[in-house]
Amino acid sequence: MVLLKLLEILTLIIGVIGTIYQGACIVASLFIKQVTFPAAPMDKRYAVLISARNEENVISNLIHDIQNQTYPYDLVDIWLVADNCTDNTAQVVKELGVHVVERFNKELIGKGYALSYLLDYMNTHGYDKTYDAYFVFDADNRLDKNYFAEMNKGFHNGYKILTSYRNSVNTSDNWVSSGSALWFIRESRFLNNSRMFFGSSCHVGGTGFMFSRDIMERNNGWKFHLLTEDLEFTMDSILHGDRVGYCGAAILYDEQPVTFKQSWRQRIRWSKGFLQVFRYYGPALMQRAVRERDFSALDFTLLLFPFAFVGLIRIILGFIFALCGFVSWSSQINFIVGGLYGIVLTLLGMMFLAALTVLVERKNIGASNKELVAYVLSFPIYMISYIPISFQAIFAKSDWKPIEHKGK
Repeated sequence: MVLLKLLEILTLIIGVIGTIYQGACIVASLFIKQVTFPAAPMDKRYAVLISARNEENVISNLIHDIQNQTYPYDLVDIWLVADNCTDNTAQVVKELGVHVVERFNKELIGKGYALSYLLDYMNTHGYDKTYDAYFVFDADNRLDKNYFAEMNKGFHNGYKILTSYRNSVNTSDNWVSSGSALWFIRESRFLNNSRMFFGSSCHVGGTGFMFSRDIMERNNGWKFHLLTEDLEFTMDSILHGDRVGYCGAAILYDEQPVTFKQSWRQRIRWSKGFLQVFRYYGPALMQRAVRERDFSALDFTLLLFPFAFVGLIRIILGFIFALCGFVSWSSQINFIVGGLYGIVLTLLGMMFLAALTVLVERKNIGASNKELVAYVLSFPIYMISYIPISFQAIFAKSDWKPIEHKGK
């Protein structure tokens, strides 16, 4: 009985704190202005790191966007690792004047390993002192023409790690792509913008981020190989006392999965990655939150907390105790019913959040009003699918698999 109550209280406390904090971020974002950085000289030299696997259909779009920035292109070098490619990705980018490193490794698979290989190659050949900072993009990304100029301002302002506004090129394709797109826009507007206001660290979101040469040298290249290497990088940086900044004026466009199967597979990997990161970094984050009174560590402890795993343990223990006669069956059924009510309320809250995101970010969302109404109504369906995904992630062996991109 005591153990069951402890699990319930722990989950309730963390859930309430997380909900209050998220609510505070949302309210704050409605009244505060987006953090902007003052003008800065365009004098820093940057390397762009791209990991690509069979991306010949889309990679040239990103290369052209980088080459046509308002930031001087003679201060930017593009490095691409063609990771286990079986198409013409390497040849396509070579013809565009990009540095290409080919990698063939069927055992160590994933973006983290590819970035490690690329940076190791660059450092071995003496390029480690050439650049002031490094950008990381995915092959399907598109960039606003002022992207580098805006991120350069944040770098000059003292941020060693910066993330950017993540939009989508295919929000209006269907309810699957819109669900993912609205989720990332929500994070940019309501979380990262408010974290900057509160003085907390932001979250590097997979693509569209920058880190300084100091960070690269401290990590001896790229050392993050879990399924969510971006989240791992963020947690490691927070534990080192770094503050990840957010540059909302730097806009990146990402291509979202359009089939439910692709989306499910991608989110299984993310959910499994969250569990991995909590396993390796959760205890250290909690210790830092208490010992150093580090709000960023508390913030990301709440983000990483495995509610699905703890909930599953609570249900299993409840049924075991009921079988043994320690607790009544009715109490366990009531617990599950209460949980279902909580899920329904959460989904209604998600629909409200999607609607609010559409209202405040309407000018940045590429879809008609009619489509957006449909996508707000379908957003809870997208989110409820996270419930079986979260439970499957506990048991599944999720490998890194590429998402096929069409290009926009």
